[in-house]
Amino acid sequence: MSLLHFIAGAALLGAFSLPAAAQPTYDGYLCCNVRSDGSWISDSNYAESGKRVIPVGTPTRVTGYGRSRVQVEINGAKQAIGNDYSRDLDLGTFAKRWVVTEDPSAKIAKFPPKIRDAIKSARIAKGMTREQVAMAVGYPISSENPNLDAPTWRMWLGSFSEFQVQFDRSGRVSEVTTDPQTRNLVVMD
Repeated sequence: MSLLHFIAGAALLGAFSLPAAAQPTYDGYLCCNVRSDGSWISDSNYAESGKRVIPVGTPTRVTGYGRSRVQVEINGAKQAIGNDYSRDLDLGTFAKRWVVTEDPSAKIAKFPPKIRDAIKSARIAKGMTREQVAMAVGYPISSENPNLDAPTWRMWLGSFSEFQVQFDRSGRVSEVTTDPQTRNLVVMD
C-alpha cells in the first residue's frame, strides 16, 4: 500500500491528525482562568490545595507538544496543560481551546460589572453565556461534555465536588446545581 493510499484511508476513517511534533507553536492568551501548581494545569481545572489561579487573558506561548500535553510558557515559567479527560480532541484543537490568539481582556471589559466580577473571581453568575462561563472556570472536559452547545455542562471543582451548569434556550446560565459547599465556591449570587 502506498503512503498516499494509507493517508487517504486514514482520513476517511477520521483517524488522521497531525502528530504532536507537527502541531503549531504560537503566542496567545489564556482563554480562561486556569489553576496551576506552578508546572502543570489539568483540563479538569480542579481547585486543589496549593493551586493558584492564573487569570484569563494572561499572555501565553505554546512552545511544543508531548504525550497528552501542550507545553506552554506563562510569565516566563514553563508549564504543561494536560489533556487528561479531553483526549477525543487532538492536541492542536485542545491547545487552541485553552490558548487563544485574541486577547479576551477587551471583550471582558465590555461585559456588565457583575459578569466581570464573576469572571475575575473564577465563579459563575446567572445570565452568563457559555463563553463567559468558560472564561470564569475553564472548559468542561470533553469526555463528559462532547457538545459545548448542550443545555448542561457537567464540571468539577475537585474529585468529589461536581457541579452542573444549566443553560436556558438563549444560551445563558439559568442554574448551577451542586452541593451547598461547592455552590459557595463556584457561584456568585
